[in-house]
Amino acid sequence: MTKLSFGAHPYLLGFEQLERLVERTAKTAGEGYPPFNIEAVAENAYRITLAVAGFREEDLSITVEDRQLVVRGRQAEEEGQRVFLHRGIAARAFQRSFVLAEGVEVAAATMENGLLHIDLRRSAPEPVVQTIRIGRG
Repeated sequence: MTKLSFGAHPYLLGFEQLERLVERTAKTAGEGYPPFNIEAVAENAYRITLAVAGFREEDLSITVEDRQLVVRGRQAEEEGQRVFLHRGIAARAFQRSFVLAEGVEVAAATMENGLLHIDLRRSAPEPVVQTIRIGRG
């Protein structure tokens, strides 16, 4: 028996890219820093909240690359030598990625109390009905 991959199923025509998106998402699923929440705030609106304590707005960048939302953080090097007796607050660079569905766009990004909020909205596509004429061969 031959096992078909998701993108090669005979009833799913043109969905090869979906399989690549699932694979790309699986690669980034093991990341644990920084912690984040994803919530539905309305029927077609979402909010991603990342805990970025210690980062300033200028330490963070948000980009959308090929339907992938990428949040990067890098803190500037501190001037002077600080001696920590205990360092429990993470200060390492990070990259966190989220794959966006077709029609999902970033509406806004805000910082509040050490939390980075990224608001997303989905535009509802207009239903399209197309009639195909059958020609004579």
